Amino acid sequence: MSLPHAILTALLEKPSSGLDLTRRFDKSIGYFWSATHQQIYRELGKLEAEGHIRALPSEQPARGQKKSYEVLPAGRAELARWTAASQDPKPYRETLFLRLRAAAVVGTEGVRGIEADLRRHLELHRRQLSEYEEIETRDFPPGKDSPQDRLQHLILRAGIDLETFWTRWLTHALEEFAELPERSAQSR
Repeated sequence: MSLPHAILTALLEKPSSGLDLTRRFDKSIGYFWSATHQQIYRELGKLEAEGHIRALPSEQPARGQKKSYEVLPAGRAELARWTAASQDPKPYRETLFLRLRAAAVVGTEGVRGIEADLRRHLELHRRQLSEYEEIETRDFPPGKDSPQDRLQHLILRAGIDLETFWTRWLTHALEEFAELPERSAQSR
């Protein structure tokens, strides 16, 4: 149910077309809540049908023109309701962890494929961490501390902390892999 709320948030920040929303998702919200162009357009239609948003009047004929949307009072009220509602954490699912657990049960003969994934994941997380740190330096200099800035920086810090965790854990996991025997005769 969060995609409509992500769209409402983005539209309250700035009325936008579906294409503009897709671009903005790629640059900000998409770091923690991704959506395809098609998903965004589907949700825009639903939000409009529910009376939460409306297409802005176009100065030119609508045929072939992109529609821009704005949030209506009902949409703002829905976003405020959702923001204030309590929500439990979602169960965490990570395929890599499950593969490691399975290797512990069936033996380590296939772990070299996992090791290659660990190396690839480490590189991806290092790149993401670097990108987040660049954003922090660029967008959050000392003294930029309005409530909106502080909340946005808090979200960015979560990304930095998560990527820091992953790079540390993956580095440790690769060190452990270096200590594993080539083949394990384990079978239970």
